[in-house]
Amino acid sequence: MNQTSINIIAIAVFTTTIISLLGPLFHLPPAIPAVAMFAFLGLATLDNFTWQGRVSNLFLDLLATANPKYRERILYHEAAHFLVAYLYGIPVTNYALNAWEALKQGQSARGGIYFDDNCLTEELQKGIISAQMLDRYCTFWMAGIAAEILIYGNAEGGAEDRQALRTVLSQLKLPVAFDVKERFGILQAKNVIETNRSAYNALVEAMFKRLSVEECCQAINRHPLTYE
Repeated sequence: MNQTSINIIAIAVFTTTIISLLGPLFHLPPAIPAVAMFAFLGLATLDNFTWQGRVSNLFLDLLATANPKYRERILYHEAAHFLVAYLYGIPVTNYALNAWEALKQGQSARGGIYFDDNCLTEELQKGIISAQMLDRYCTFWMAGIAAEILIYGNAEGGAEDRQALRTVLSQLKLPVAFDVKERFGILQAKNVIETNRSAYNALVEAMFKRLSVEECCQAINRHPLTYE
């Protein structure tokens, strides 16, 4: 079961507990908490095995995105991924800043930057990837975390990014610690963002307006760029 569905179950348990405690005050039948729990668990199970967690993602994302500061953090996080991908020649195919946008694009995640990973997949299947390419993907995956640290002083998101990096490193069976590559990627991404700050800010504005990938790339190109 994915983490999102587990979160839904945790919410269900909490909600059911509250109903049980408050039920007598409102003269609710004792069976209601049990029915509520059964419904929540049934939905979480159906969502996990039939809809790949899409309903859970939508529900949790709806709660989170009610906070404007959270939406802003997501925007800066994803814009950093986009900028690094563009500068490093990783083809961005689309992006989503919330679960509803992701769902409309046929994605099961709560949002993110989507890119053409055929080259990476082929190299992973061969078990060989160049050091330069690996470093670029490390920087790409850690870019969102780096942006949050630069702008907010800490990173709240990035768990899925870290997992993506760890999955690739595990497949390659490289003799390198995960945290070493994570720190490297964060430092590199910080440098990319800081040295291309005007382009980054323009990209943030373009993504806020939900411009197309092509228009976002044009927004980046209107500013001086430093390629690593």
